Amino acid sequence: MTKRHLTKQQRRRIEKNQAENSSQVDARQEADKQLSATTLGPEQNGRVIARYGTQVDIEPDQPTSHQIHRDSHRCHLRANLPNLVTGDQVTWQEGETRGVVIARHSRTSELCRPDNRGKLRPVAANIDRIAIVIAPYPEPHANLIDRYLVAAEHQAIQPMLILNKADLIDDSHRLFLDQLLNSYTKLGYDCLKVSAHTGEGMSSLADYLKTLTSVFVGQSGVGKSSLLNTLSPEIHLAVGELSAAKAKGVHTTTTSRLFHLPNGGDVIDSPGIREFGLWHLEPDSIAQGFVEFRPFLGSCKFRDCKHNQEPECALRQAVDDGAIGQERFDSYWHILHSLEQDQ
Repeated sequence: MTKRHLTKQQRRRIEKNQAENSSQVDARQEADKQLSATTLGPEQNGRVIARYGTQVDIEPDQPTSHQIHRDSHRCHLRANLPNLVTGDQVTWQEGETRGVVIARHSRTSELCRPDNRGKLRPVAANIDRIAIVIAPYPEPHANLIDRYLVAAEHQAIQPMLILNKADLIDDSHRLFLDQLLNSYTKLGYDCLKVSAHTGEGMSSLADYLKTLTSVFVGQSGVGKSSLLNTLSPEIHLAVGELSAAKAKGVHTTTTSRLFHLPNGGDVIDSPGIREFGLWHLEPDSIAQGFVEFRPFLGSCKFRDCKHNQEPECALRQAVDDGAIGQERFDSYWHILHSLEQDQ
């Protein structure tokens, strides 16, 4: 990947982040000194259920517990620990006022997205499902959905689509939303239409999430927090209001946090985002993330085919034959073009 050209604003943000990171390291080192003077309990295993700067909330392993609310412990992080995110399995020790995390276990999966410097930043770890939440408002964009799907396929995590706020669907966009969901259902993705307001489809969603650790992703304002409140009223998450002027969501979730559902299963609620970069993936990996492309990849006349203007391109022929939808092929190229602009 070629070096990205940064704007003055991006450079100022990087310098600010570097200063904050330095302060965080100093804080961890000071916390280590204080912890060394206290009596720590025996080592035990647990899971990160939330992170706040240089501290995390740890839930001790309770393999037989099905309680929604379980004891959690605020812990400092050792200065030499790798990055921790919600869902990480760790070894930790309880302290007099704060515990301390001493090791992070290997991850079975992780959802990552690049930051403004192109560096991968994990969002959640050890997850089984990525639930992409959309709604009639703010209007869903297929390209953002496709970006999440590519990321999920790249990490071999099963994705699903949830159309929330089904009670707000009217004749002005009913056909568009039905066609959107149908296009992904045909590709083999699970799609559910629900309403946190009326309860439509919520029992089916609760059954689907049983025994799984899922992460909810999507734009701000699509109702991720409302879904969690309906799935488990005891969670009592803040629910954001849509901006009346621009119909864009207002951020209410500022950190990823893990919640337990009463019927079983865990859900990580992640902050809403309007863009999901894939700068860390090569074009071949992007193409592999479009599941319907896979039967045709490697069948082009030229081994280094870019699927653009080259003769006898298997992908473009599949589009002409109707085996690949034109919208998805256009979305693939939109992602590739965005990679070129961000490099």
